[in-house]
Amino acid sequence: MSQQQFDLRVSGMTCPNCSQHVTQALKAVPGVRRVDLTGWQTPRATVIADEGVAPNALTAAVEAAGYSATVQGQHPLPALPQASNADGAGRDSDLIVVGGGSGAFAAAIAASDLGARVAMINAGTIGGTCVNVGCIPSKALIRAAGAWHAAGHHPFRGVGTAQVKLDWPALRAQKDELVAGLRQRKYVDVLAAYPNITYVEGRASFHADGAIHVGERSYAANRYVIATGAQPRRLPLPGLAEAQPLDSTTLMDLGQLPKSLIVLGGRAVALELGQTLARLGVEVLILQRSTRLIPEHEPEIGRAIQDYLEREGIGVLTGVQVARLGREGETRVVHAQVMGQPRQFRADQILMALGRQPNTRDLGLEHVGVRVDGNGAIIVDAYLQTSNPALYATGDATTNPEFVYVAAAGGTLAARNALTDVRQALDLSAMPTVIFTDPQVAMVGLTEAQARRQGYQVNVSTIGLEHVPRAQAAHDTRGLIKLVAETATGRLLGAHVLAAEGGEVIQAAALAVKFGLTTDDLTNTLFPYLTQVEGLKLAAQAFTRDVAKLSCCA
Repeated sequence: MSQQQFDLRVSGMTCPNCSQHVTQALKAVPGVRRVDLTGWQTPRATVIADEGVAPNALTAAVEAAGYSATVQGQHPLPALPQASNADGAGRDSDLIVVGGGSGAFAAAIAASDLGARVAMINAGTIGGTCVNVGCIPSKALIRAAGAWHAAGHHPFRGVGTAQVKLDWPALRAQKDELVAGLRQRKYVDVLAAYPNITYVEGRASFHADGAIHVGERSYAANRYVIATGAQPRRLPLPGLAEAQPLDSTTLMDLGQLPKSLIVLGGRAVALELGQTLARLGVEVLILQRSTRLIPEHEPEIGRAIQDYLEREGIGVLTGVQVARLGREGETRVVHAQVMGQPRQFRADQILMALGRQPNTRDLGLEHVGVRVDGNGAIIVDAYLQTSNPALYATGDATTNPEFVYVAAAGGTLAARNALTDVRQALDLSAMPTVIFTDPQVAMVGLTEAQARRQGYQVNVSTIGLEHVPRAQAAHDTRGLIKLVAETATGRLLGAHVLAAEGGEVIQAAALAVKFGLTTDDLTNTLFPYLTQVEGLKLAAQAFTRDVAKLSCCA
């Protein structure tokens, strides 16, 4: 029987149990085959149902459960290739994983632990983005630049009476050595420990017969997991070929550092690498299209991090509309509009840090009925299943958030959901994020604006780091902590931290959001003294107390 998909927005949910009630109500509608609900904080539901199911039957079921719903989309699902016979006859593997990064490895290991025969097909360097050109090398350089900056060094400038020059080739070599060691220990050696996993080097492409072709060979399985990751996005600006801007990968592999750098972008990669290069002596100018940096975060944090970057001598301009790029000899030029006025900016190099592009273009997904969005990202449901029931996907190649820990968690669930009858959804309702600037930006849950848009009545508290004894003892009171709580219950909806090592603080808040703890729960919990995480308790107390009038540990 033909099936159709409904996209619903649900209102009135206030806790994790509400998600279960709505899901059960929708599943009870005759003809409904699958319900995927993102969670009570971001209440969107995808319902797969038989052709004859009417949209008002779904909304009525939600209303009967005590909530409300509106249908935002409805479309038929095409007849898609299905998995072969369950015993795997005529198939090379039980599961084929396409990719070789963290998400792919998580899927392959989970499948192997279930006793499945797994083939991993990978065209890139084993280990994927994180270990090779992403998290590991960038954070190594960030740490090195921070140490150089803290010691008072400036390339080609005097430090005291001594002349100290940054040895960039040596620093880059240390970064490469770290990457090579981790790639060997955490990927190559790990792969050797799983005899059920066969590694195939080559570029995979689905064909109309449903099989994967790698060169002249074809491979088939009962189920598939796509985890091909993403690459830095290059906007097709006029003058792109002439200016040859860097991306995050090529920047970290430069033979020598430029004297000046223009950064296009104002989010994580732009800020992390911009501050790193500035601390290594490069003159940096950040050009951001939005009216503020990191616009997905709280406005107070965006303004504060801009202020801190500018104090370090980094130029920041927001509201910049880039029109084209150019080149004058060895100088790169950005032609832009700022406040409606034409401007030109010049530097030795340009870094384009404008997001990432999913690696799906040549996979042949159209041959197997896998839907992608306008950016080429694979559309998956909460169970990591694509529009082809035999294919699952995880990581940066999908519509899910682009974090390596999300990719790995999704890879494990994708393999389990593909191979067993136990279906588990990927819960992103309490997903912590960190931007590794100095100070670090960390958040979990809803911003104040998001909570209000979702219909919550909220209270907020914000404290500066000058109220946190650990920050005072470290002589670094840059930053703030902001909490968003539901007015009626005190339940924590979101936490936002700007602080040195803020990434080490946010996980405690993530647990509080995940398990529905209240601000009273935080204030009544013991926090170790002279730690940055104690700031969470102080911010919780700030809902009802003036923390400036509290003694230490009060």
